[in-house]
Amino acid sequence: MFEINRNFRNEGADSTHSPEFAMLEAYQAYGDYTTIADLTQELIQNAAMAVSGSHVVTWADGTEFDLGGEWARISMYDSLSDAAGVAITPATPLEELASLAEREGVEVKLPTHGKYVEELWEHFVKGDLAHPTFVMDFPVDTSPLVRDKPGAPGVVEKWDLYVRGFELATGYSELVDPVIQRERFVEQAKLAARGDDEAMRLDEDFLTAMEHGMPPMGGMGMGIDRLLMAITGLGIRETILFPLVK
Repeated sequence: MFEINRNFRNEGADSTHSPEFAMLEAYQAYGDYTTIADLTQELIQNAAMAVSGSHVVTWADGTEFDLGGEWARISMYDSLSDAAGVAITPATPLEELASLAEREGVEVKLPTHGKYVEELWEHFVKGDLAHPTFVMDFPVDTSPLVRDKPGAPGVVEKWDLYVRGFELATGYSELVDPVIQRERFVEQAKLAARGDDEAMRLDEDFLTAMEHGMPPMGGMGMGIDRLLMAITGLGIRETILFPLVK
């Protein structure tokens, strides 16, 4: 199941962000974050083939960029640990993460374990991801709608796809247990009460629907404008579909 929709987010604009953009959202029943990663790679490679007749696309400045082959899949925790030179796991105390963030000059608003990990990962790792890479397995507290990874407490089955150093798409295994989902919504509501603008609100309609029946599934969201950026090498202002930005 999929749709291509128009979005508005009350955020700033820069070379990779626009408040208004187009997005592809897709869900695959009885899939998970690995099958949806396979689907996303195939979709993007097919788009490149349709545009240029090859997985190697030529950007507006004449640079060639290869979208072919099997894309790397790396662990968020493992790649952060390697780059930071210190072991970071879901059990790492908040004080240690705070000390590392302070030393590196990384500021985190309303810090939680997951927020520290993601901000530190962006600081240490994100800038080096030029080739298409799936960054796998996120902290649970920053992804409350995602299924736990078996055998990995504190980690959920989510990935972000990075191309040219920017996030192109995100995918996940949906959490379909209404009891666990309600618990996570309650925890998110507590964060919202503390002033966290990114925290989820308690959604009774969503929980009711889940209680009636929701199959295991993988989900994905991808900015169409960012897909065009990956294929053309242009910035967000030159590729955005709606509204027309000159």
